Formats: sequence, C-alpha cells, structure tokens
Amino acid sequence: MGSFSMSFGLVSVSIGWALGLVSIIRLHASDQIPGAPQDRPIAIIHATVHPVSGPTLTNATVLFEEGKIVAVGRRVVLPEGCRVIEGAGRHVYPSLIEPYSDIGLVEINSVRGTLDQRETGEINAAVRAVVAFNPDSELIPVCRANGILLAVTAPRGGVLAGRSALMMLDGWTWEEMMLQPDVGMHGQWSSRPERIAALQKTVDAARRYGDLQQSASPTPRDLNLDAMQAVLTGQVPLVLAATDYEEITGAVAFAVNNGLRLIILGGYDAPMCADLLKKHEVPVIVTGVYRLPQRRHASYDEAYALPARLHQAGIHFCIASSGRFGASMMRNLPYHAGTAVGFGLPPELALRSITLSTAEILGVADRVGSLEPGKDATLFVASGDILETPSNVELAFVQGRQVDLTSKHTDLYHKYEVKYKQLRQQPSGAR
Repeated sequence: MGSFSMSFGLVSVSIGWALGLVSIIRLHASDQIPGAPQDRPIAIIHATVHPVSGPTLTNATVLFEEGKIVAVGRRVVLPEGCRVIEGAGRHVYPSLIEPYSDIGLVEINSVRGTLDQRETGEINAAVRAVVAFNPDSELIPVCRANGILLAVTAPRGGVLAGRSALMMLDGWTWEEMMLQPDVGMHGQWSSRPERIAALQKTVDAARRYGDLQQSASPTPRDLNLDAMQAVLTGQVPLVLAATDYEEITGAVAFAVNNGLRLIILGGYDAPMCADLLKKHEVPVIVTGVYRLPQRRHASYDEAYALPARLHQAGIHFCIASSGRFGASMMRNLPYHAGTAVGFGLPPELALRSITLSTAEILGVADRVGSLEPGKDATLFVASGDILETPSNVELAFVQGRQVDLTSKHTDLYHKYEVKYKQLRQQPSGAR
C-alpha cells in the first residue's frame, strides 16, 4: 500500500495502520444500546431533588416531557399517561459535567492505535475534536454510570491544539451526541518567548485575514485562520492551560491585550492572582483535586483545598477530573468535588462546581447544569449523596431518553459474582 494515506480523526495514518485501528476499535466498542426517544411524560416523585440553582427540595417531583423539564416542586400535577417513578429515599440530580477530558479520543493510554487526541505541529486551530469522537468507547458507559452524562472532549498538544466540544454520553453517532460544538479553543500557555510569539503571530494573522475576508479582495482560504475568527469575536473562548503565577498572569495579559475571552485551565496558583482574574472576569477550570503539592515547601493539602480558596477569593471556577489516566478516571469526578468539601468547600458549592458552574463557564447554562423548567431532561437518580462513594446511580436520562447503566465494569462484577458463588457451592476437594 506504499505511502498512500488517509485522514482518520485528528491524524493522518496509512491504510494498513488504519485497518489495524479499526480492528482495535471493534475489540473495544461498548455493547450498550443508546436510549430510545422519550414517548410519554415521566415523573420522579417523592424524591430529594437537587435543582442546584435553588435550595434542595424534599418529597418533591421532577416532571419532564419530550426531553425537556416541565416542572420541579412539591405540588406538580401529573398529566394523563405519565410514567411515574417512585423516588422515595432517592436523590435526583442534574447531570454532572466534565469540563475537560479526552473521552472518545483515547481508549487505552498505553495502546498507540487508540490515541487520537493530538495532531502534529504547533498551530492546529482548525482541529475539531468532535469529528474524531468515538461513540462506541468503552469509557462512555463507565462514566455515565456515575452520573456524568455530559463531558467536554478536547484536543491536546502544541501552542494551539484545536477546538473542544460538549458531548452527551449517549447516542449512535458523534453528530447526535454533540450538545455544543466548539466550546473552547484550547492551547498551552508558555513563558518561552518563541511560543508566545507563535501565538501572537497567529492572532495577528487571523485578524488581518478577517479584515481581508470582509473586503472585496479575493483571499485564499486558510482553515486555521478561519477557525480563529470566532475566538477574535469572543464567540469561542480561548482556553489556556496555565498553572503557576507567571503563566496565569502572562495568559491574562495576552488575552486582555488582544481582546480575547479567556478561561484558565489548571490554575494551581489562581488564588495568588485573584484580583487580576476577577477584574477581567476570567474563570478557572481546576484540573483535578487529587494532585500533589506544586512545591516542596507547600502544605500537603494545598491542592485539595484549592477549590475552597478559589471560592473564598471570589473566583468563578469549576472542577474537572483530569489526571494521569485521562478519561478512564473521569468516573471519579464527584469524588474530586467531595474531597474539596473535606477541605473547606461548602457541599452545595461542590455540587455546583461539577454542574451549574461548569455549564456557566462553558456557555450552556441555558440548556443544562440545573433542574429547571425548559432545560434538557439530562438527569439521574442516585441512592444517596452523589459526592459520597457509597452512593449508586440507579436511573439516568439524557434529554429524556433512559440510558443503559451497565458497562464493562458491571459485566465483570456479575461475572465474578457468579464465579465465586459457584466455587462456594463446590465440594472443597473439587476446587
């Protein structure tokens, strides 16, 4: 097959390699069938309801129809033909939202053929992670089984890695799973002069390109500069990974000087930059609470207490579960927030930091993030407080569609449950 190549997701691969990748994907494709469209009203009654946008309601009802929430409260009149779900002793939450992951782009971190989160080169503004999203990833059902029904999938690497998208974790194709395309243009801030110069050069070129596009002069099309137009107008925020004080202040200065809307990703030293971040209304995505201290002299709990310190400083933030193993650990998102509670963050704000605050920062709070009439019926029912590890998700809905909560994990659990039950029934000499 020689050197002939084809485009596959974010990267270009040879035909032979692509066929091998297809085989790998088939071996690691989930068996769960996407939920059927909602065909009648559904009401969850007598439950403890967490709207997030307001106080928690006990003995309350959530009613949704045609994929949208119709009513939330203690005195909800149910329509004829309504499916009623008894929620006594149960808790109803809006979907948890993961604001930064490689879900659908990476299947097994140690298997190169399943890695599709990075393009070659330093400037890749034209890249869209959504078109490489694998709807059959085994990680999707694992994550939604713990209440994460919405997640951002983002490209990585280089000065500008490309555009992320907010995905619903249920559906046949990436097109029907996409809730919001292009929620951010992702990049890595660096104090190295050559990288700053490369980013500035791209912004300047994009601005000139936009001006030429508005004129009568014919202009050769440039996909990277096309993609930057929405960033220049503020329609799409620039999401820059920045950790320490110098990186954060440098990223903010760059955004302000260029008139760009900025989100800081990481933000370990964000409390030290509180006045600057608040002045320019720059939110922070905390990339995980389970982190080691940044410096040798720091206290052991500095990372655990970061959300509480951001709250005390008045900085708008949300929590991600990013870590060493990427989306395979995304299921732990509620426990990152729960750990933050143990180190000073009020419980109601911890829940908000993985639901409504995330939706606000991503610009989709009019559709998801809380239980309010008119918003998507993307929600779940849990046996207890979702921030606590003993709680289990028992039912989940994505835009009113009830989703399958089984996964590779539950399959293995039941397999070995049967195995050890059978072993106990065998005579001791037969084992």
